Amino acid sequence: MIYKRQKAMMLAEQIRGLIDFVQKTYENQKNLQIDKDKWFQIKLIIEDFKFSIIADELKRVNEYDWDGKYTYYLVDQFTKGFNIIDEYVSNHYDELFLLTARLHALRGQLVLFHKNE
Repeated sequence: MIYKRQKAMMLAEQIRGLIDFVQKTYENQKNLQIDKDKWFQIKLIIEDFKFSIIADELKRVNEYDWDGKYTYYLVDQFTKGFNIIDEYVSNHYDELFLLTARLHALRGQLVLFHKNE
């Protein structure tokens, strides 16, 4: 159970990292030549699927004890939004290549999380 809690907490941290990275990249447009509209679309998808709430809930639920049913529900909700972002980034790779490392790390977390199901 401790191992599953740790995986859930690590996933919550990775989700929070993705949210922060997208926000900072979108706000610091002066330093990078980015397509503002494509990054804004990623921000909208993150907000639409409520990644911030999912990350906070994953952390809250698994901070002291393992709640498998609710954790898997939250991970499934995140996976739906993640798949949309992943497809969008692959379709617009030239403008959004900076996100590929974050998405690869999250994909690894999701595979690790669903490995024992």
